This record gives sequence, C-alpha cells and structure tokens, in this order.
Amino acid sequence: MQVSIEIPNDFMALEQIQEVQQEVQYSYALRLYKHAKVTISRAAQLAGVDIYQFMDLCKKEQIPVIDMTEDELKNELKSIETL
Repeated sequence: MQVSIEIPNDFMALEQIQEVQQEVQYSYALRLYKHAKVTISRAAQLAGVDIYQFMDLCKKEQIPVIDMTEDELKNELKSIETL
C-alpha cells in the first residue's frame, strides 16, 4: 500500500525526498510500536531496518523496548541466576 502526503516545497528544499520518506517511515513505525499496535519485530520491518537498528531508534526517541516493572525484571534476573 502506498500513502501520499502533501509537503510544502519550502520544507522539501531542506532535505532530499528519500530522507523525508525514511523519516516518515521511521516515525510511523515508532508510533505504532509506542502505542502497542505492533510488535517490535513488525515495527522494525515496517521501518525497513533490522530489530537492533529499530531498538536504537527507540533509544534515541526514549521509547522503552522492555515492558517490565522493576520487580518483574529483578525476579527474571533471579530466576536466571539459579540456572
């Protein structure tokens, strides 16, 4: 599916069209992931990057990639230590 949007010419003079397309793609994937509409792997696919690059995008945008409370994480780490 293709979506088109209108961007005024004076804004397009600031960047190349490929950069704008990529930025829109990243932003949409990040938004969907942030609002739990898609998984991280699906968001990475939508953004056109691998999962590690997408995690880096999330970090830059301060979007958590681990959805656990501190107590849940501590319990998880304790269970790993006992293995």
